Order: sequence, then structure tokens, then C-alpha cells
Amino acid sequence: MARALWFLFVLGLLVIAAVWLADNPGSVTLHWQDYRLDTSVALLLVAVALIAAAAAAAYRLWRFIRRAPASLSRAGRERRRRRGYLALTQGLVAVAAGDAEEARHQVKRADGLLDDPPLTLLLSAQAAQLAGDEGTGGKYFAAMLDRPETEFLGLRGLLIQAIKRGDRNEALGLARRAYGLKPKSAWVASNLFALQTGAGLWADAETTLARSVKNNLVEAAEGRHRRAVLAYQRSLEAGKRERGAEALKRVRAAHDLDPGFIPAAVRLARLLIGAGRARKAAAVIEDTWSRAPHPDLLDAYWAARGAADGLEKVQAAERLAKFNADHVESHLAMAAAALEAPLWGEARKHLEAAGGTDPSARVCRLMAALEESEHENMARAHEWLMRASVAERDPAWVCEHCGNAVAQWSALCGKCDGFDSFAWRMPPRVAVLAAGGPGTPAPAALPAAPAQAE
Repeated sequence: MARALWFLFVLGLLVIAAVWLADNPGSVTLHWQDYRLDTSVALLLVAVALIAAAAAAAYRLWRFIRRAPASLSRAGRERRRRRGYLALTQGLVAVAAGDAEEARHQVKRADGLLDDPPLTLLLSAQAAQLAGDEGTGGKYFAAMLDRPETEFLGLRGLLIQAIKRGDRNEALGLARRAYGLKPKSAWVASNLFALQTGAGLWADAETTLARSVKNNLVEAAEGRHRRAVLAYQRSLEAGKRERGAEALKRVRAAHDLDPGFIPAAVRLARLLIGAGRARKAAAVIEDTWSRAPHPDLLDAYWAARGAADGLEKVQAAERLAKFNADHVESHLAMAAAALEAPLWGEARKHLEAAGGTDPSARVCRLMAALEESEHENMARAHEWLMRASVAERDPAWVCEHCGNAVAQWSALCGKCDGFDSFAWRMPPRVAVLAAGGPGTPAPAALPAAPAQAE
């Protein structure tokens, strides 16, 4: 709309000027050598305009002719560039589709059409990897390190290759270099942290973890728990070097970061007992029991309370159970102490409460021990052991990555090298025997006695 109004405004000015010139034609006389030219002002202006237009057209024609070679060359380069990018795109599609032959073909086309090596180096490396030629792929990735714009991509490719072939030292060096370039990359930070923990570099891992939390790559809650695990590992390291004060300091930091972290609570209690602070050790166990009861806490608690015989253990277990009275582990702790006392009725009461209608293998084994100790009934004890073999498995430390189940917690999984991957839960069952099958006693609710085997 504005452009239309402007056009009408200019057109109006021209019309006014034409009318004014028609009303005031004037005259112009030109003398040049022996020539004389008499004309009107309007006609002179028209002639000047025509001469100007002709000059402009001639100038444009001269510029076109002068620039034609460069324009044709530029158009040719543009066509090659478009064809090169098309080949590059088709090569990437071939890599994604797993077509190694097509990827190599498109790499050659793109490399010949594009005078830009950084664009084709990555595709060349990926095509070589797809064809199973890791050596050639590594050469392309190494070539990327010489260019700032492709250095990170080269490091990433070499790092993946190093991890794949199990060269941890080279992988760690590459990860550190990549982390220096892009510390906010979640992929780089997680790989560097995994390599540091796998190498036992707990202090370096703490630094990487702190920066990851600061950069919002790791959630604050997860970061606190990982810091607790790292502090626990550094406590173990200090203990091996006979630095008792440092070991106690670091495991206390681990417990403060995550009071429900069982290994740290047990170690802290043991070290406090060794330092003559048994009451403080008992308080640590009681606090952790209120959050997450666990059988590993029992022996440390009995040691903290000085419980040497069965009756003393029963008294200590009663005190500990009050911090989480309805939990299964509290009943099992009372049952284990009562069996050692021996208080058969108390043991049976807590085993019934812990087992319910579907007792676990651990409850069944304790019931077998109770039948053997109280009544010397080996047949019923055997039946309870048979039930234990087909009952729900006892909780264990299970790796969340690979399913590996172990009795003792460790920071690294011995099967998949996962860091802090163990959780206390029911292990996956490999095979389940059908109830009522051959040789399988029929389940019965506690406290009913198991059926006699035929």
C-alpha cells in the first residue's frame, strides 16, 4: 500500500512538471562550432533523458560482458557444491541404513565435488567403520584433530574406538581432551566419569561430578548419592594406606551425604567402634535402620552395643527394631537373636510375622533351624529347606545394568564395570518350579506345618 501511494505521488509530480513545462515552454539555443540548435526546454530535457538511458544501458552491457567469465565460473562452482552436498547427504543416509558400498561411493563423489575436507572427513570415517575398517576410520578421525572445527568430532570417534577395543588409558586421555573442549557435553562428562571411576581415580571423579552437577548434567539428588559413594571409596583407600583419621572423616562425609547408604553406615560404625565411640556407632546404625533396614547393619549394631550372647543380642535387637517396628528386617533381626538366645516362642512369633502366607527363602531356612533346634524334628526341618529352594529368593545386591547379583556391595560391578549400579532388591529368577510338581512340597501358610513328603 505504501509503495503504491509513493508511486502515485511521484507520478503526480511528473504530471505537474509536464503541465508546467507545456505552459512555459521556453527556448534554448546551442552554439557549437558552425552549428546552431534552437529547441524548447522540454525537448532538451527529453533528449538528455534518452542520452542518459542509452549510456546506462551501454554501461550495464559492458559490465555484463566483463563479468561473464566470473559469473559462469561461479555458477559452475555452485552446481558442483549442490551436487557435492547431495552426495554428502546420500552418504549419510547410506551410513544410517548400513549400506557400506553406497556410503563409500558417495564419499568419493562428495570428496571430488566439495573442496571442503572437514565436511567429508566424518563421512569418510563413518563409511570406513561401517565397512569394518577401524584402522582407516581412525586415520580419518585423527586427521580431524588438526582442524579446530572438527577436533571434537575426531576426539569423539577416537574415544569410541578406544572404548570398543578396551584401551582404557588411551580412552581416558581422549576423554580428558574432549572434556577440555566441551565440558558441558553430557556424553563427554559421563564417559570421563565412567573412565575415572573404572580406573579408581576417585578424586578426579569427584571433580568431574561436581562440575557436572554445576552444569546441570546430573540431578542434585543423584549427585549427592554419587558423592557419598566416592567419599566411601576414598575412605577405603585411606584405610589401606593406614590413614585412620582421614578414613573416618571421609566415611562420615559419605554418611552425611546419604544416611541411607548401607555400606557407609556399616563402615562408619565399625570405625567409630575402633575409635572407642561405640554409643555414637550405635546411633549411626539406628538412624540408618529407621531409613532403610538392612541385615548388614546387625553385626555392627551388636558390636556397638557389646552384645556377646543370645540374650544380649535379643535386647539389642528389640531396641533396634523399635526404629522401624513393622519392617520385615526388624522381625528377622528379632528372630535371629531369639534363635541364638534360645527363645523358641519369640523366634516363631517373629518368623510368622515376617513370612506371612508366602515366606521367603530366608524365613524358610530360619524355620528349618527352629524346627531342628526346638523339636529336633529333622523331617520338618528338611521340608522347610525344600520350601526354601522354591520360595521367593532373598534380596541381594543386584546390578541395575546387567542383573548381576552379589552378596557384598561394591562401587563397580565386576561383570559390566557399572559404577554405583547395585541396588538391594529381589534378584531375577532364572527358573521357577510349578507348585505341586514332582518333588515340590505344597506351600502352606505360616505357621501351618508343611505337608509330609510322600
